Amino acid sequence: MLLELTILAVSVTDPQGRAVAGAEIRTGLEVCKTNPIGQCTLQLGVGDYHLVASAPGLQPSERDIHVTESDAAVEFRFTAAASQAASMTVTADAGDDGLMTPDPAQRIMIRQETLDANPGRPGFPISIPGMPVESPAGGIKPPQYFVPGVAGDHGEPIAQFFQVGGYLFPNNLPANAHGNGYADPNILIPIAIEGVAADGGAFNVREGNNSVSAATVFSLRDRIEPMLRLTADSRDVNLVAGWSPRNVAIKEWIGLEFGFGNGYLDRLEHRKQYKVNLSRAWMLGKHEVTVYGIGYHGFSFLPGLIPIGVDLPGDTFDSRQREEASSGVLIVNDQWRISPRTEVQFSGYWRNYFLDVRPNFGDGLIRQTESRTGSSESALITHRFSRQLSVLAGFDHRRDAPHNLYLYKFDEAQQRFDKITGNNLDINFLSPYFALDGGLGRYFRYDVGLRHDEVFFNNRDLLQPERSFTQSRGVNSPKATLSFLVPDSGLGVSLSYGQSFHTNDPRIGLTGDTEHTIVSKARSYQLVVRKTIAKTEFRVTLVHATTAQQLARLNNDTGLQEDRGPGIIRSAVVSARRNFGWGFVQASFAKADARDRLTGEPTPEAPRLIWDSLGTLDKLPFHLKARGEFEYVGRKPLGGLDSVPVREFRGAIFRSFETRRIDVGMNFFVADGYGGQTIETLALPKEGSPFDRVTGFPLRSYATLSATYRFGRR
Repeated sequence: MLLELTILAVSVTDPQGRAVAGAEIRTGLEVCKTNPIGQCTLQLGVGDYHLVASAPGLQPSERDIHVTESDAAVEFRFTAAASQAASMTVTADAGDDGLMTPDPAQRIMIRQETLDANPGRPGFPISIPGMPVESPAGGIKPPQYFVPGVAGDHGEPIAQFFQVGGYLFPNNLPANAHGNGYADPNILIPIAIEGVAADGGAFNVREGNNSVSAATVFSLRDRIEPMLRLTADSRDVNLVAGWSPRNVAIKEWIGLEFGFGNGYLDRLEHRKQYKVNLSRAWMLGKHEVTVYGIGYHGFSFLPGLIPIGVDLPGDTFDSRQREEASSGVLIVNDQWRISPRTEVQFSGYWRNYFLDVRPNFGDGLIRQTESRTGSSESALITHRFSRQLSVLAGFDHRRDAPHNLYLYKFDEAQQRFDKITGNNLDINFLSPYFALDGGLGRYFRYDVGLRHDEVFFNNRDLLQPERSFTQSRGVNSPKATLSFLVPDSGLGVSLSYGQSFHTNDPRIGLTGDTEHTIVSKARSYQLVVRKTIAKTEFRVTLVHATTAQQLARLNNDTGLQEDRGPGIIRSAVVSARRNFGWGFVQASFAKADARDRLTGEPTPEAPRLIWDSLGTLDKLPFHLKARGEFEYVGRKPLGGLDSVPVREFRGAIFRSFETRRIDVGMNFFVADGYGGQTIETLALPKEGSPFDRVTGFPLRSYATLSATYRFGRR
């Protein structure tokens, strides 16, 4: 006779009522680890059980329960921090999170241990270890994240999501006036970020457009401790405020950020940034409804890119360069927990966006503008039949309407901007998907799925109507992962295969009247080996990806997309991590090769060598604490030339006073090299004819002071 097992749904929260990712729940030999929204399940027979919940930096929690034949739920709430509290990264075991996060390479990082990518300066909300970040040219321009072998110009191959409730809000803007796949995390206030997860992008059916080489998910807080933080130096000032109600059971908060400054180059940026983020969740029976709102406006003069090794007045090629952007977003998610086995989600968003940017890359001052509206409706259902089988099915409908995508070129003689191109676009995505997940015996776990995206483009050329067109394309993206796991040994081996895609910009590129496919596909293979030795976790990740021909990067002289041939990417990443009572140490080494499959030439701007090390010290003399991260990015091919290596060290040292009511600290950034490196054909005054040269903007070291006051803390 078969033993009938009961599904026990477990949810875990911290002392402030926030979901705890990576918490471990044990009862005898059974164990589960909570996913990014603090949930997991155990399969138990009828009887009495003693459950122990543990999580990094929190005192273990225990309770006794009686399991009957009916499925049940239990909630754990940690009541206190551990006596030797240390922020710790939680690295998900292969297959731990199953349906929602099936990529075995995924890592979930708790926010407190990481750093603002550039401490003291707005515009870089968070640093992701192993994914170097750089700004294209200073000002309010959003950061670009890079992964080994991937030229992430404005993030075309890298998808970006904000997690609201259980919903993944897609932050990439297809066919943006300033670069295809543009993703701007600037709109988030750093204190709103609970954690960040990075994965390979191609192996999760929930991640669609732009999930070619990687995907990042910013998980957002349920609450913010009432606080006020001022960060300032001689050039910049930044003020952040956050508030939540005293009742810790209420998931509600509002955050404000105001940034003003001039940057660290000679060209004064006169930067202004205004942000508001707010969140509210309601428990309505078995429904948890979360609403998230964002408002953003930024303005700045840009220093821009200059030839490397050339001293230009004001560190700028053209002092007229500037950028202005505004955005508003409203996101809604309804998590309906019908039973411990079944959950349904209904989600949607509305957003608007405006951009006006005026760069000069050597071919004269240009201006790019757009105004956009977008919206989406989504539904998702998950059901766990048994330990051997769980099912996920969903449907997304997304609309993007970027209008008035104008490219202007400045006529120096007439002192005016003349229109060069102009387009109105309507882009629709209809995307059903499903996945199966479960165990095959004691040692194997599987996750398989299929995503179908039907993409519709309506391109209306405002200056040359004969170039207008309507086109559609269907894309099937199969996903599969098989994992071999040895319980209690710390050993896991996973092999994954996935297809992915990104939508090309439908406007005419540099190849004249030649038509391009509106969708480019990619195929990815991934091997992950994980082993814990002497309390140190080691990981090796091998990736092989092939990409189709695509209109990939933005041409700096014309503002249009340019051709990039079919490519092949091979990369290897080795990482190690060790937790101590006084903090942790983590390091990674990545080596990659990316080439055009037809010519064999290296892919321009794709990093080939990345070193990264991150650490915390929570027990320094005089009650000081420290955070630090070092990144080294080796030479990148730039089309016949190579970039200059970049070295960056970001750090923070701080001390708490009056039982942590007040924090005082110093953030510092020590750098060597240039950011935003690319090839431009330009001529400087008195130099004669233009020629190809490596351009970028010089990285300058600096230090800032910060003070944080927390209201009501004892």
